[in-house]
Amino acid sequence: MDKLQAMATFVRVVEARSFSRAAQSLAMPRSSVTTVIKHLEAHLGTPLLRRSTRSLSLTEAGERYLAACQAILADIAAAENDVSAATLAPRGRVRVDMPGTIGRAIVVPRLLEFETRYPDIEVVLGLSDRPADLIYEGIDCAIRSGALADSTLVARPLGQLTWLTCASPKYLKRFGEPESVAALASHRVVNYLSNATGRPLDWRFRVAGKAMSVALPSRYAINETEAYLHCGLEGLGLIQLSELAAAVYLRSGRLREVLADARCAPVPISIVYPQARATAAVKTFVDWVIEIARPELTP
Repeated sequence: MDKLQAMATFVRVVEARSFSRAAQSLAMPRSSVTTVIKHLEAHLGTPLLRRSTRSLSLTEAGERYLAACQAILADIAAAENDVSAATLAPRGRVRVDMPGTIGRAIVVPRLLEFETRYPDIEVVLGLSDRPADLIYEGIDCAIRSGALADSTLVARPLGQLTWLTCASPKYLKRFGEPESVAALASHRVVNYLSNATGRPLDWRFRVAGKAMSVALPSRYAINETEAYLHCGLEGLGLIQLSELAAAVYLRSGRLREVLADARCAPVPISIVYPQARATAAVKTFVDWVIEIARPELTP
């Protein structure tokens, strides 16, 4: 048994949360992946995974072994990257996924700078409000907001996003400005649909130091940030979006913030990647995103 290959296969199964997905990402038959894990468990003399028809989870021994495997594989990747970096400029393709707001406001305007510094790195950039499955979709790194559920990914903080409640002057002239969160019940709002559940997201506020979420009925609901923003600009109702997305319209006066004293707590933003994909090109891109994004996302 090739122990390093077995370790890498085990880590990929855990990251993918599926034997089938791991097999696809490794370009191996599913039966081969299953055999590798069985031989590894036999060699160690203990089960590493709990299997059922719908889920896959780690045993206590599996959790300890996963941490050890990730550390060993990270050391190997770092050693290889150090050697490559000493002799060659980083090169290759980097597949990236990030929210459209961050991509349009921060990353896309500076891609020519990245190309000038790293001409041998090709960037394949996906902008979407739908969080992609990095392992299953073969994505090298991604920008994520909020708490991170997948502990198998390397996460590096970028800063945080502040969320605002806004309206256009057209709306405020017609309906007036809400004076409190409670007053929203008598106002028109545009809801944002979660790409994960298809249901409207709650509106989030902080009142008297306490976080609160409010579900509000609406005539319109949208599942894409740019379209959602334009609903607000057209006066269809109040909207709640990031300051990054709203900034240019706040400066021009096309949007105005309301309920500023009830802003919710800022949301943390991170760039994440699977350790197994940490090539020199990926690490170079991640470092560059941190360099350009932290000044924009740090209060």
